[in-house]
Amino acid sequence: MRTLIPLKSIYTFVAVAETGSMTNASDVLNVSHSAVSQAIKSLENQLGQPLFRRIGRHVELNSQGKRYYKKVAPALEQIVDASEALQKPIHSNRVTLNMINSLAVHWWIPRMMSFQETAPNLDVRVSNLVGPFNLENEGVDVALIHGLKDEWQDYYCEKLGDDEMVMVCNPELVSSNTTAESLLKTYPAIYASNDRRKNDWGYWCQEHQLPIPKRRNNLSFVVSVHAVQAAISKLGIFVTHRQFVKDDIKLGLLVEVGKPVKHPSQSFYFACQPDKLKLESVLTLRSWLRKEFA
Repeated sequence: MRTLIPLKSIYTFVAVAETGSMTNASDVLNVSHSAVSQAIKSLENQLGQPLFRRIGRHVELNSQGKRYYKKVAPALEQIVDASEALQKPIHSNRVTLNMINSLAVHWWIPRMMSFQETAPNLDVRVSNLVGPFNLENEGVDVALIHGLKDEWQDYYCEKLGDDEMVMVCNPELVSSNTTAESLLKTYPAIYASNDRRKNDWGYWCQEHQLPIPKRRNNLSFVVSVHAVQAAISKLGIFVTHRQFVKDDIKLGLLVEVGKPVKHPSQSFYFACQPDKLKLESVLTLRSWLRKEFA
């Protein structure tokens, strides 16, 4: 039968290794200095070799100790994380929801009142991380994805809706017989030039069999929010994602011209770690998102 190392000894070893002092480790673990010293001595006896070098009142890992630490410290962290996860109440009312900034400004904030009416006891905290990332490491419970499902294969990932691109402009720029083609000949195009948006005009024009408009000075914006505001201010016409301007169109700040174009490679998704689906708060949020994207 394999000889098992007491978990208390591993806790103590990691604490001493990370603090460089048995006295500091005793403070971290809230035990006596002698208890720390005895635990380290017992561990070294079990392993049959020393793990530390004593330098005055301080200690540091020797070569064997460094190798041992590299193996056990990550394992101990996993044990702590797993224990904390089980201790979290399944009915916790706080959810961290991640979405890109444009979606937060143009889609989430206008719907916050509706969500609060549906789930008045939930406290949703919004973060704005961009691109694929580790949900657990970033402290995110749910990600509202505007992108590719393939980038989130390690998670539960559910499609909420297609990503439709639309041409929009200020209502004052159109008349009853205005077409997308006539707008392109009359007004300059507004561009969102970040990597996620740089091909939007190309996709839309290809579907409509129209030439891609030239870029004009002062009408390229890194952030979509600024480009939308430029369109509202009658500076030109803009191709963007319907979900970003849905409420601006409803309020009469913008008008949609021509047929929408389904984005060829990205959609909207709900993503979370599978075990998060045990949380009532996450299920409530998912149900509400489904209705909003229906």
